[in-house]
Amino acid sequence: MSKERPILLVEDNPDDEALALHAFSKNRIGNQVIVAHDGVEALDYLFGTGVFSGCTPELPAVVLLDLKLPRIDGLEVLRRIRAESRTTLLPVVILTTSREILDLQQAYNLGANSYVRKPVDFERFQHLVGVLGEYWLNINESVEASTNNGY
Repeated sequence: MSKERPILLVEDNPDDEALALHAFSKNRIGNQVIVAHDGVEALDYLFGTGVFSGCTPELPAVVLLDLKLPRIDGLEVLRRIRAESRTTLLPVVILTTSREILDLQQAYNLGANSYVRKPVDFERFQHLVGVLGEYWLNINESVEASTNNGY
């Protein structure tokens, strides 16, 4: 069996980051979680630039992407992910507190695979992370996983 691919969590709020990491642990999601604190860090990781220059980091199984990020916002990160052949099919889940209909529409227009609003309550957030983890890591068939399994 191949090594589990990491999860890329793009989150600038330290409290939400801590909640997400705790929820992954509580749900026994054992994949490594790479945390990017803004859009630039996320793109650097995905494309091997900045502090990741000179290496080609492993693509994550899924990107959990906040929208309201410093330096480069989540919608622009999504736009750049979809523009590159290496990442165009990478599963991207928008995980945000935004209730703006324009954000929802733009995210789907740019190719988001899912748009999920973060619950305020920890128990609901923990359940949500468990459902997301189960679906994107165990149920969903990705192109890379299918290619690696000889399909």
